[in-house]
Amino acid sequence: MNERVVNLHSELIYSVETPTTILLQVAAMHTARQFITDELLTVMPSTPVDYLQTGPLGNRPSRLRLQPGFTTIHYSSTATLAPKQAANADLCELDYTELPADVLTYLHPSRYCESDKLGKFAVDTFGNLERGFDRVSKITDWVYHSLAYSPGSTGPSTTACDVLLQRAGVCRDFAHVAIALCRSLGIPARYVSGYAVNLEPPDFHGFFEAFLGGDWILFDATKLAPVSGFVRIGAGRDAADVAFATLIGQATLTSITVQAIDPEQPQDGLHSEVISTA
Repeated sequence: MNERVVNLHSELIYSVETPTTILLQVAAMHTARQFITDELLTVMPSTPVDYLQTGPLGNRPSRLRLQPGFTTIHYSSTATLAPKQAANADLCELDYTELPADVLTYLHPSRYCESDKLGKFAVDTFGNLERGFDRVSKITDWVYHSLAYSPGSTGPSTTACDVLLQRAGVCRDFAHVAIALCRSLGIPARYVSGYAVNLEPPDFHGFFEAFLGGDWILFDATKLAPVSGFVRIGAGRDAADVAFATLIGQATLTSITVQAIDPEQPQDGLHSEVISTA
């Protein structure tokens, strides 16, 4: 697949009631297949920024101390994507004994992905399917067809099991359900937050990766944007690891703007690519 250039912009405006510390995760990640240039983070009124790198995956949060009043945070950069493209037939599920040590944690239940509670359901529904990429694709399709995309229908405490009961959610919920089902079947899966070209309405997006054939392969259970236009911000066990903002104090988000623009707008297949950018 050819390289793809995506221009990234995000702006967050907070009304701050008391001195507040914010851990912000809006900066795109550096990987072997995603290159970030022309990066700029500005805060008005001006405040010192601690640029951090956390966890084994290289997530890049920034820590800021906000004072009472209105604060505007703007981030921009250019991402050059050079994804690895794989053939479906090469993307098998590895046996537990073959998995790298750093992948094993993505088989375990986590805060929002209670895979231990979904084992029987996952086996009954997907256990007889051919193992590998096709099975994860069918899990993704099942989530897409079984859940209604409904903004405002879930909150910060909603888990995959909650979403399965109410059959509605937003992008992070779709990803959590797919991750939990994959893990229930012994397929390592993790949450990815990021920007997405052609996402409507524009916002930060939640998608997921499954470990197949020795690589992390991208999937989007909402099917709202082409996977070739995903720019990763961070990855983790679930959305708790990569929330775009974690606040200690009292502040209210009053405005959010997110853009991921490809100036060339290639006419690629929206949902058929089999790629990795990890």
